[in-house]
Amino acid sequence: MMKTALVTGASRGIGRAIALALAEGGYDLGINYHRHEKEAHGVAAAVRARGKRALVVQADVGKMAEIDGMFDRFLAEFGHIDLLVNNAGVSMFMPFLDATEELWDTVTNVDWKGTYFCAQRAARDMVQRGRGGVIINMSSNQKDGCWPTASVYGPTKMAVAKFTRNAAFELARFGIRVIAIAPGYTDVGWPEEDPIQAAKEKIPLKRFAAPEEIACVVRRLVSDEFSYMTGSCLDIDGGALLPVVTENDLDASWTSTKFD
Repeated sequence: MMKTALVTGASRGIGRAIALALAEGGYDLGINYHRHEKEAHGVAAAVRARGKRALVVQADVGKMAEIDGMFDRFLAEFGHIDLLVNNAGVSMFMPFLDATEELWDTVTNVDWKGTYFCAQRAARDMVQRGRGGVIINMSSNQKDGCWPTASVYGPTKMAVAKFTRNAAFELARFGIRVIAIAPGYTDVGWPEEDPIQAAKEKIPLKRFAAPEEIACVVRRLVSDEFSYMTGSCLDIDGGALLPVVTENDLDASWTSTKFD
């Protein structure tokens, strides 16, 4: 039977790369977008060029009615779901003393509420059909690190990581695996003059991830090679959180240890 996957937020960036990687891995794809319709149809065309079926479906995953509509369309088209990738998210930042209810609601509803209830809808179908399945949730290395202005975004990503463990525990008996990944800085087309480029030299690997590198990890995690892995959150951040002090570099200037 054909393998099917729904990727939320699949029109650009990491979501696009994941959709294409899964198509190459043999999945028919549901491609969710919120605002970028043209880009979503471009992803669908690329999926079809790889010999797989593609359904483009618009939905704001921060709204329950739209989550239900998205899954109804997906299941009407494909009949079942084997894999959900909860990739849709918004990155909005504001100093804690200035943060608004509007920002809190937007980030929390999309990144956390959307992840939770999309996973629930997918799991219900997986349980009903008795086929098992995989759910991948998108966290971030901000679940552990602290950045200025991220007092909403960071805790939301920690919630996703903790939810992954709880869901994995409850769903294991149905043969459903739930895994989170936590990317760090990923090059989604920032211009060279963007201030975020200054972070590159503070990352131990001295570069940002390519979206395709994140997608490659997802493709491997959902394969049978990782069939014993569930409830984990995998960091993919080039070692960005390893330095205790960001100015430290791995050179001989700060160690007296010598080896002959």
